[in-house]
Amino acid sequence: MDYAANPILRNEVVTLEPLSPSHVDDLAAAVRDGELWKAWYALIAAPEEWPTEVERRIEQQRTGQAAPWAIRRNDTGAVCGLTTYLNPAPEHRRLEIGSTWLARSAQGTRVNPAAKLLLLTRAFETLGCNVVELRTHWHNHQSRAAIARLGAKQDGVLRNHQVWKDGSLRDTVVFSIIATEWPAVRSGLQCRLAQS
Repeated sequence: MDYAANPILRNEVVTLEPLSPSHVDDLAAAVRDGELWKAWYALIAAPEEWPTEVERRIEQQRTGQAAPWAIRRNDTGAVCGLTTYLNPAPEHRRLEIGSTWLARSAQGTRVNPAAKLLLLTRAFETLGCNVVELRTHWHNHQSRAAIARLGAKQDGVLRNHQVWKDGSLRDTVVFSIIATEWPAVRSGLQCRLAQS
């Protein structure tokens, strides 16, 4: 299986579309919703940077380093964010879900659990992953809470893991879901979507 492939994935809440240059304007508009690029603990391109950012991510896919998707809400038809398979390691049957962000108006809605259900289903049931990892900045408390709500377990913290864009050092919080946990995580996500 090609871990860098990004087919269309769809459920009743969202459609994950293979990232393409046609998404540039929509992604620029989505980051304006909440001025997401201003968060010091996240690496999100500013509106004017999206033509270059989309091309960079498409090139990562061409070289097998990532599988990026634009997230489209089915209720409004609007592109509201981005998500990616990162660091694919098919030889170890593992990958990371990351570089995920949502427009402010989509945060706290069914969009994130619906998108993660699609990504995790593909990872475990199509690609046969043993483990899926999720990482975030120590200071991104909203992201840490969202990852925990998915059912992922915190593995640990990589201290002084990266030099950040402002020169500060990022502590990276590492979470994972292993294959044996997937049925319970899937049930939890399905229940959340059914109740909201």
